[in-house]
Amino acid sequence: MVNMIYEMTEKPSFRKDFGLCDQIRRAAVSCMSNIAEGFDSDTKQQFIQMLSYTKRSASEVQSELYAALDRKYISDKEFESGYNQAQAVRKLTNGFMRYLRTRTPANPLTR
Repeated sequence: MVNMIYEMTEKPSFRKDFGLCDQIRRAAVSCMSNIAEGFDSDTKQQFIQMLSYTKRSASEVQSELYAALDRKYISDKEFESGYNQAQAVRKLTNGFMRYLRTRTPANPLTR
C-alpha cells in the first residue's frame, strides 16, 4: 500500500497539494510502522492496541483517497485500487487481532 500511495502522490498535481500529499503518505507509512512497533511490544494487549492504530490509519488513507479523487488528482481506477488495498490492510489486521485475542496464555506474545 505504501508504494501504491507514493506512486499516486508523485503526480505533479497531487504533489503540489503538500498537505494532502504528506498526510496520505504519513497515514500509509503509519500502517506499516504501527505493525512493526506492535510486534516489538511487551504484551499482547499492547500489540493489539498498535494493530488497532493500523486499522485507523488505513481508514484515514481511504478517506484521503476520496479527497484526492474529488480534486481529480487520481483516476477512478487508481482510487478503487488504493481503496481496496487499504481495505485489505484493514481486514488482514482485524483478522490478526482476532487471532491474538484467542491465543492461550502459553503463547510467548501473552507476557
